[in-house]
Amino acid sequence: MVVGELIQERDLIVIGGGPGGYSAAIRAAQLGLDVTLVEKEHLGGVCLNEGCIPSKVFTHSTSTLADTRKVSQFGIQTGEVTFHFHQMHAWRDQVVTGLRKGVEALCKAHKIDVIYGEASFLSDDRIGVEHGHQFDTYRFKQVILATGSTYEAPIWAKPDHKCILDTTSVFKLETVPEHLIVSGNDYIALEAAFGYRELGAKVTVVLEADNFGFDASIDKELLRVMKKQKIAVVKKAKVTSIENAGDEVLLNYESVKGREELTASHVFVSSVPRPRIQDLGLDRAGVEVNDEGYIEVSDRAQTNVPSIYAVGDITPGPLLAIKALKQGKVAAENAGGSHSVFDLHFIPKVAHTNPPVASVGLTEAEAKEQGYSVKVSEFASGGNGFASITGSKDGKTKIVVDETNDVLLGFHAIGKGAVELISNGVTALEMAARDEDLSYPYYPHPSLNENWLEAVEGLTGKAIHAPPARQMAKSGK
Repeated sequence: MVVGELIQERDLIVIGGGPGGYSAAIRAAQLGLDVTLVEKEHLGGVCLNEGCIPSKVFTHSTSTLADTRKVSQFGIQTGEVTFHFHQMHAWRDQVVTGLRKGVEALCKAHKIDVIYGEASFLSDDRIGVEHGHQFDTYRFKQVILATGSTYEAPIWAKPDHKCILDTTSVFKLETVPEHLIVSGNDYIALEAAFGYRELGAKVTVVLEADNFGFDASIDKELLRVMKKQKIAVVKKAKVTSIENAGDEVLLNYESVKGREELTASHVFVSSVPRPRIQDLGLDRAGVEVNDEGYIEVSDRAQTNVPSIYAVGDITPGPLLAIKALKQGKVAAENAGGSHSVFDLHFIPKVAHTNPPVASVGLTEAEAKEQGYSVKVSEFASGGNGFASITGSKDGKTKIVVDETNDVLLGFHAIGKGAVELISNGVTALEMAARDEDLSYPYYPHPSLNENWLEAVEGLTGKAIHAPPARQMAKSGK
C-alpha cells in the first residue's frame, strides 16, 4: 500500500454512492458546494445494482407473464406463452447498467469528484480512503455518511447450501424451482412467492406471525388472493433448522401442532438487515450509535457531531430507498446552510406482488391503539369499471379517518395500480386532509383512481358503486 504524503482538503465528502449518497452529492452540488463522493463498488449502491431494481425486473416480468396469459379475453391471440430466464436476466443487466451510467453521468455533469475506494475516519475531521494500493488522507469540513446495510441470515440457515436463497440470489435463478419455501413476511418474501408461483413453482410461505403486517382488511384480502393462486401459507410457525436432504432441503419448524417439517427444492430466507458501519471507525470521529447499532440523527440528519451527517439504512427507521433519498437531500441542504428537516411518519410501504399492495399512515388497529376514535371505509376493486375492463378485479381500497374531526389517518390498498395510487394517500396525509378534501375533486373515469373516491364516499354511506349492504363504513375506538 502506498500512503499519500499530502492531506487533501475537501468541503463536503459523501461516503456511499447508493440512493442516499448520490442524492446528497447531487443536491449539495446544486447548492454550489464542492463535493467528493467515495463509493466502495458501484454508484447506485445495493438498491440499483442488487436489490430494488433487479428484483422489480423480476416482479414486472412475472406480472407481465400473468397478464399476457389473460389477453385472449380481449380478443388477442398469442399462441403458447413461454418464459426464458436468460432473456429476463439480460434485460435486468441492461436496465441496471443503463441506470448506473445515468447516475455516473449526473455526477460528472455536476462536477462531483467520485473516488472508488473504502473510507474510514481517522479523526473527527479526517478520513482515509484506500483504493487499490493507494491510501489517501482527506481533511473535511463536513461529511455525509450513507454506507447502507448488509443482510445477515438467521442462525438456523445454512447460506452455503446451493438451495438456500437470500434477498439477492432468489431473483437470479436460471430455472423454476420445483417447490419453493418462502420463510418470512416482508415485501421481498411476498414478491418471490407470487413471482415463482406465476412461473409454475409450488410455493409454501412459512410465517412466524399470522399476518403480513398490513392493515387487517388488506392482510385478509392478500391471503384470499394467495389461496386463489394456490400459494400455501403456514402461520405461526417458528423455523428451527434447515438440513440437507440430498438435492433438496428439509425445513424444520414448530407450530401449534408441535414439531413439523417440509421438504422443498429451494428455500428463501428473509434476512436480518444490519447497518454497514463496522469499518467506518466511528469511534475515532466520536459518532455515537444506539443499542441496535444504528446512528442516531436529528430531523436534520445530523449526528451528535455537528459536522457529520448520516442518512439511509444506517439510521433508525424503515430500510427503504425512499427514506435514504429524502434524508440525503435534507443532509445536503443543511450542509449547504439551509434549514431542512425530514419526517418518517408517512413513508409508504409497498409490495410489487400480483396484485400489488401499498400502505401509508396508520392501520385501523394502530389508530385505535393510539387512542383515536376511528371511522373506516372499504371499497372492493370489483366495483370499479376500469378494473372490469382490464380483468383485474381482485383487491380493495381502505381509508382510516379520525371520527372526531374527519382528518385522514391511513390509506391501504391491494389491487392493480395500488403502488402508483398510494401517492394520493401520502399527499393527503402530509396535508392533514379531511375526507371532504378527497370527495370534492374530479376523478378520471373510467380509472382506478375512482377507488379512492368510492372509499371516501363510503365513509358517509354515499359510495355510488357499492350496494347498501356492502357500504363498509364503521366506527370504533
